[in-house]
Amino acid sequence: MDKVTTEKREYLEKAALTVRTLSMDAIQKANSGHPGLPLGAAELGAALYGEILKHDPSDPKWVDRDRFILSAGHGSMFLYSLLYLSGYEDVSMDDIKAFRQVGSRAPGHPEYGVTGGVETTTGPLGQGLATAVGMAAAETMLAARFNTEEDMIVDHYTYVLCGDGCLQEGVSGEASSLAGRLGLGKLIVFYDSNKITIDGSTDLSFNEDVAARYRAYGWQVLNGSMYDFEEIFRLVAEAKAEAERPSLIVLKSIIGKGSPHKQNTADAHGAPLGADEVVATKAALRVSGDFFVSPSAVAYFKMKQTEWKKNREDWERRFAAWSRKNPEKRAEWDLFYSGAYMPASLPVYAVGDKAATRAAGNKALRSVAKANQNLVGGSADLKGPNAVGFDTDPFSMTNRLGRYIHFGVREFAMAAISNGIALHGGLRVFCSTFMVFADYLRPALRLSALMKQPVIYVLTHDSIYVGEDGPTHQPVETIASLRLIPGVTVLRPGDAEETAVAWEMAMENRDGPTVLALSRQTITVFPKGDPDWKNTIKVGAYIVRKENNPDVVIIATGSEVNLALSAATLAEESGKKVQVVSMICRELFERQPVLIREALVPPSVRVVAAEAGVKSGWEGLADAVLSIERFGESGPADKVAEHLGFTVEALAKLIEAEPV
Repeated sequence: MDKVTTEKREYLEKAALTVRTLSMDAIQKANSGHPGLPLGAAELGAALYGEILKHDPSDPKWVDRDRFILSAGHGSMFLYSLLYLSGYEDVSMDDIKAFRQVGSRAPGHPEYGVTGGVETTTGPLGQGLATAVGMAAAETMLAARFNTEEDMIVDHYTYVLCGDGCLQEGVSGEASSLAGRLGLGKLIVFYDSNKITIDGSTDLSFNEDVAARYRAYGWQVLNGSMYDFEEIFRLVAEAKAEAERPSLIVLKSIIGKGSPHKQNTADAHGAPLGADEVVATKAALRVSGDFFVSPSAVAYFKMKQTEWKKNREDWERRFAAWSRKNPEKRAEWDLFYSGAYMPASLPVYAVGDKAATRAAGNKALRSVAKANQNLVGGSADLKGPNAVGFDTDPFSMTNRLGRYIHFGVREFAMAAISNGIALHGGLRVFCSTFMVFADYLRPALRLSALMKQPVIYVLTHDSIYVGEDGPTHQPVETIASLRLIPGVTVLRPGDAEETAVAWEMAMENRDGPTVLALSRQTITVFPKGDPDWKNTIKVGAYIVRKENNPDVVIIATGSEVNLALSAATLAEESGKKVQVVSMICRELFERQPVLIREALVPPSVRVVAAEAGVKSGWEGLADAVLSIERFGESGPADKVAEHLGFTVEALAKLIEAEPV
């Protein structure tokens, strides 16, 4: 659409005006917010939601809709204003008037699951762009699987609006580099280039040639004005014509445009304009009253709603015809989009078998991936050490059917991209690295939990038993910190048998992310005292070594279950009756009813916990803890454990000690 009629331009200008008026008033009423972006990018918003996006507000979850990600999530009123104008029922005028207030569906930053039309939670800068890379990758995977020569039923774009802050954050660079390598041509990013951040001009800290950087990543880079509708439409058409490269459209803009005294200054970025400046801005824009909405804009979007609904219904008719012609594909489609876990033929082990849980995890992954063809994922350049390869070719520019993703050494982007794949729908996803490097990806894991996305994090090399790599790679504090994130299910299996069930538990968990904490060192498969342990373990724990009226209960996780069994045998020599509980997931256990918890850990019995890490979090469950309250050492794993006092004998002494 290179030419814009006078009538259409007037409609779009009125829509942009409405974005400005609603945004400044909502932010002023809340006495909190960021007016600079919505005022500065209002024309792009009108063009996007009025003409560019393939969407239908009457069906916000339509699977073949275009995705729009406001990576610069602080400018949330930009998005809420456009959702309101477009007719998304989840955003009412009352919500806008209650912007940033408890109970409003217009929270301070866009939140997935709170507001219809919001595709992902944004606000932590850079993550929105990185998440969009995952959405664009998912589109190509599903298109390759389900499209036919006759029918393109998966055919949509992923659009992003980002700012200088997003492009300064490292995660956006990581993700953009991979997007260029993968040739994600249906990813189109608008760069709101106003050269202002909260502290002032970007020249304070940021003077790089962003366009040159993105060309080096393998992107197409285009340039234009935020305020020229014809140019915006032309640039989008040019971006769509480039099938093998993602596109960065650099739009020169003025932050806070329309504000007579604050536009083009840092004052417009992160605080309300102020009552006097709102009055002055409305005078400059020739509007009056609070929360002004242009009748022309309302009429325009009302007319567009009919068109959008017809386009979606046309797609549904094509989808129905495709379904009749391709019943097997349709059955697979329904399975993919149901999110259901298809039970796998999990590997079987015998007592006494020895395997690192990372190796056992690989066997389980291969079985699970075979039974669940929509499972995709990869690692941060650690396919071998993490043991996460499975029977598929890599996903690439030339092989969209590949299910293994080589993320490269990009842990943060890997996790954010995985969020995007999960949010897109139709696919399950895992990602993997060493546990100690969870600190590189933690902000994206936090968003997985906040959005309740079932991303599986395979984190191997889970303790001091990493050995010779030393304290930089021995995550003594990491698993405790992961358990602190609300909504994260941390599974630390004790042997190969538990690991197979842990993968099943991870696939069955659709309410949030799961961490699989797996060992580098080999672990012996131990006998299970509970004949129904494969079911019991799903409450978070089960009895490995049963005693009637025990004197002491040991709770252990991961490789420490074998340590606990040996210590229990040693303590038995001094007359102590010791029950051993394997607690694969403390969070699941703590959520169980009292009767279940007391059946596993009887009340009024001394409890000792053992885990090769800090004791934080165990104090409420145990009277004593064998833990490691310092960083590790470099050396063979068994020698490191001995040096740190983490031994069978030390645990036996804790068991035998009299209660204080």
